[in-house]
Amino acid sequence: MSAALELNRGIAAPSADPVALAREIAPLLRAEAPKNEALGQLTPTVLEALHERGLYRVLLPKHLGGYGADLTTFVRFMETLAAADASTAWCVGQASGCSMAAGYVAPAVQARIWGDDPCGVLAWGFLLEARAKVVPGGYRVTGRWGFGSGGHHATWMGGHCHIEQPDGSLLQDANGKPVERTMLIPQAELSWTSNWNVVGLRATGSDHYSVTDLFVPEAFTVQRDVDANRTIDLPFYRFSTTSAYSTGFAAVSMGIARAMLDDLKALAQSKTPSHTQRTLRDSPVMHHLVAENEAKLRSARAFVLETIRDGEDCIARTGSLDLDSKVMMRLATTTAIKRAKEVAEFAYHEAGATAIFAANPFERRMRDIHASAQQVQGRTGHIEICGQHFLGLGVAARFI
Repeated sequence: MSAALELNRGIAAPSADPVALAREIAPLLRAEAPKNEALGQLTPTVLEALHERGLYRVLLPKHLGGYGADLTTFVRFMETLAAADASTAWCVGQASGCSMAAGYVAPAVQARIWGDDPCGVLAWGFLLEARAKVVPGGYRVTGRWGFGSGGHHATWMGGHCHIEQPDGSLLQDANGKPVERTMLIPQAELSWTSNWNVVGLRATGSDHYSVTDLFVPEAFTVQRDVDANRTIDLPFYRFSTTSAYSTGFAAVSMGIARAMLDDLKALAQSKTPSHTQRTLRDSPVMHHLVAENEAKLRSARAFVLETIRDGEDCIARTGSLDLDSKVMMRLATTTAIKRAKEVAEFAYHEAGATAIFAANPFERRMRDIHASAQQVQGRTGHIEICGQHFLGLGVAARFI
């Protein structure tokens, strides 16, 4: 372990600014990005830089060695990482959302996963097929999960499971739907299947993972976002894990778009398209389009930050995040992903043939933003659900 990691053991310095630390390592992330892609994971150099600064711990409370940041800071932090390398940001964002599970487990489990290990990281993926059979003291778990972003360098992985009762039936909620509970599993217990052969976000290593007949103690399981289960009573934990995922992954898209738009502006200073006599910066069409896309990206970002502030106000007034606030956060973040993709596509197109070369900054970012927009947070159906709410129809969507 490096000296820097030794110094970071325990509580992170409360005066540290994770956004400034992200800016500090941005040149390294840009330089390592091609190596990340070739490896299919984050390189050891990137991981050390992140852990030395505690950047997997931005949303964790200070008593667990985190920064205790709010969601506005988290958005700014994620944008900064994503502008440098989207895969790095994606892995950190996934683990940051998962770290909110700390608010729903006992202090001893919090300490085991995060507090006692300065490199402790929890990640998880998508339920493919998994059951946790109730047994004395916990569960016997057999399951497969996909999209395990950043999982190869996590110390713990979550496995979302349906609960099989002793009589063989599945535990159901009041609406007759299977209850889902997340098993917290040490990395050493997992089997990985390498299948992350994709167009973008290649370095997230979002492979499948599985376990067979693994005993998981009851204490190392969690059902998130249930008020009665909350063990960290801070205002931030009145937000849901969906709040963290939606704002974080919207910030990834916005960070990619910001980098591409800024790169286009830099390119426009000197590029003279073939068969023309003037640089891009001297084109009246470019003047209009750059300004229009600057407004589009900044407006989307402002909407996200506004809904975060409104959510904080709601929690301060009422003690909880109401449905209106959740719907507005969903609308803002999904819209931001869509608007960011549009801005990125504009920048890529106007960069011309320059953009298609891997040696230039546009090509990888274009692949990354299209991969990021395909993730569940960017799903078009979310907009429909928001509209249903605005028109007085009941909504019970999982991702609100």
